[in-house]
Amino acid sequence: MRDRYKTILLFGAPGVGKGTQGKILGHVPGFYHLACGDVFRSLDMTSPLGKKFLEHSSRGELVPDELTIEMWKQNIHAQTVLSIYKPHQDLLILDGIPRSIAQAKALDPYLEVLMVVHLVCSDVDAMVMRMRRRALKENRLDDADEKVIRRRFEVYQRETAPVLGHYPTNIVREVDSVGSPAVILQRILDIIAPLQDAHFKNPLSGEAKS
Repeated sequence: MRDRYKTILLFGAPGVGKGTQGKILGHVPGFYHLACGDVFRSLDMTSPLGKKFLEHSSRGELVPDELTIEMWKQNIHAQTVLSIYKPHQDLLILDGIPRSIAQAKALDPYLEVLMVVHLVCSDVDAMVMRMRRRALKENRLDDADEKVIRRRFEVYQRETAPVLGHYPTNIVREVDSVGSPAVILQRILDIIAPLQDAHFKNPLSGEAKS
């Protein structure tokens, strides 16, 4: 089997803050953040692939598994070729994928999942409002309609939430996503900093930490 990417999954319902935390972590040396949603939103929406994405996202539906995995594989390969992501030095922080059991199984040959950080928030209305504000700020057409947003929550509960059961319970950790970004970040770092420390390589010698 190929060397698998050592990975931390950021998991949770739409609007729970995965993207915000992932972007922050991506600025920490030794972590590389890849958001599947950003990969899709960077597509040319007039291209055949972009049109397929928009067709599903505009209805609040998941993009088909085969399309999602192929796009992810192409993107992560490009990042490694360009040395933007260095698998032997960086821990991969993923959010927005896998979104179904089928995706999780398809990614198993590529990912060594060290931890699943499950961000939780019981206030759905607050998450809906967060997503609407984000849509206005970032011009996200797929998050602008409240009906579409609530449809995404239904799809999440039906298709994505069961993904947690695909991974061993001892690597799934819940994190309260209510609070300031810094406080939430601290909660996450308490969990994943030891993982980075265990896998860190000296940037000068390339030697694994003794």
